[in-house]
Amino acid sequence: MKQNMARARSVSEVLSMRFKVFPFSGKWLQAFGRPERTGIWFVWGNTANGKTSFAMQLCKYLCQFEKVVYNSVEEGDRMTMQRTLQKFDMMEVNKRFTIVNESIAELSKRMSTPKSPNVAVIDSFQAAKFSYSKFRNLVEKHPNKLFIFISRAQGSHPRGKAAEEAVYDADLKIYVESYRA
Repeated sequence: MKQNMARARSVSEVLSMRFKVFPFSGKWLQAFGRPERTGIWFVWGNTANGKTSFAMQLCKYLCQFEKVVYNSVEEGDRMTMQRTLQKFDMMEVNKRFTIVNESIAELSKRMSTPKSPNVAVIDSFQAAKFSYSKFRNLVEKHPNKLFIFISRAQGSHPRGKAAEEAVYDADLKIYVESYRA
């Protein structure tokens, strides 16, 4: 019986591959280079250290290039979220930035629709009750999307076994402490 194996590529084939990247500039280019437009980014930090503030600034910047949906599982549409949106003047990206508070299954359906956002931010990994397999299923179902996961921390590491495993799969790993990413 013949098994199907993944095709092996030569070094020159891999080096000649082209990827769709974000044309970051300024401080974003300096911090992150020109990352791929798809994949997994993982942001973590302890409570009250600036994860949501960083996420809003990042979302606002990403809205220059893509539509972004922010799944506020942890805060929902509470006054604290309203204040955050005001603080970072998110009305400037009103047409390209949406906020939801929905299950991961609902978010996955949303990401499957025509003209859906290409970037989804999930805040937080723990509030969404991710297991590692649930995390993998979501990102594998949407290979042409970018998922940015916001995670609580325990010390300087993502909190919980699933988050600890998921961070290894991330293309960008961003630790936030004392309002510095």
